[in-house]
Amino acid sequence: MPVRARVIIDNDFGGDPDGLFQLAHHVLCASTEVVLVIASRVADAMIAPGRDIVAEGVEAADEVLEMAGSRLRALPGSRAALGAGAAPPESAAADAIVAEAMRADTALPLFYAAGGGLTALATAYLIEPRIAERVTLVWIGGHGYDAPPDNVEFNTSADLVAAQVVFRSPMAIWQVPEPTYGQCLVSWAELDRDIAPSGALGSYLVERWRRFTQGIERRFHTSLGECAVLGDSPLVLLTSLQGTFRAEPSSSPSRELPRRPIQDDGSYGPPATDLPPVRVFTGIDMRLMYADLVAKLALAGGDAQQEGAHVAPGRTLK
Repeated sequence: MPVRARVIIDNDFGGDPDGLFQLAHHVLCASTEVVLVIASRVADAMIAPGRDIVAEGVEAADEVLEMAGSRLRALPGSRAALGAGAAPPESAAADAIVAEAMRADTALPLFYAAGGGLTALATAYLIEPRIAERVTLVWIGGHGYDAPPDNVEFNTSADLVAAQVVFRSPMAIWQVPEPTYGQCLVSWAELDRDIAPSGALGSYLVERWRRFTQGIERRFHTSLGECAVLGDSPLVLLTSLQGTFRAEPSSSPSRELPRRPIQDDGSYGPPATDLPPVRVFTGIDMRLMYADLVAKLALAGGDAQQEGAHVAPGRTLK
């Protein structure tokens, strides 16, 4: 199958395991070429002191990449958020983004699929502003536009300054805000029936998420119910599972809204008339997104068993 586009994946793989589901799904897609994988930070308030969430994310992403049969390995993103008005820090991830965006040997469009904070992308833009003309950001993040927020949205909080930098740039943005990614619910019964039996990779993904959920429930003395959120999987749907005659995410509804900079409290400011609009997705084609994930994991699991691939089913989860 001919490749239609390139994809840079940037996610907090050491945090919620939905990013690992997205990573596995993305690298199993044939119509897009994953060219970079970046493990990013989460907000400092979200992690225990002493944890290196970026290093944990690199390790988790590399495990998934290996089991999915990819030769790629993850790059570590910055462990620190951007400072307001500060010069961009040195960053191997940002340098790799610039190099990929500025390539002259390909005409394939470039998507930046981000399921967490935007530190690496904002840093790359500050280093080389011309990348804004060459990249379409597909971002899982930001509040919805129909009600005032009462806090800073989770992915925005990973690096508020970075989100502000990107939203004040002329970069094309496709946004899946909180009310939309919150629609991406699947039940544990579905995960256990459809994904856990799909070879070592499917088993790994479900088990990792189960342990994450159990840890959250113990820590906060609460119940997360019988559903999990595939909140990062729209990144696959919108970039890889596009229409046939026209490469367009036509199965999920969206609307174009005026670009509104992100304020210090996480809300949106007045429209910026000198910047392009934002394509905001208001719904997600869950049937296609989930069914394709299940099918690709099943096929990958079957192929691995038939070929006798060594995929280390007894991995220890962190």
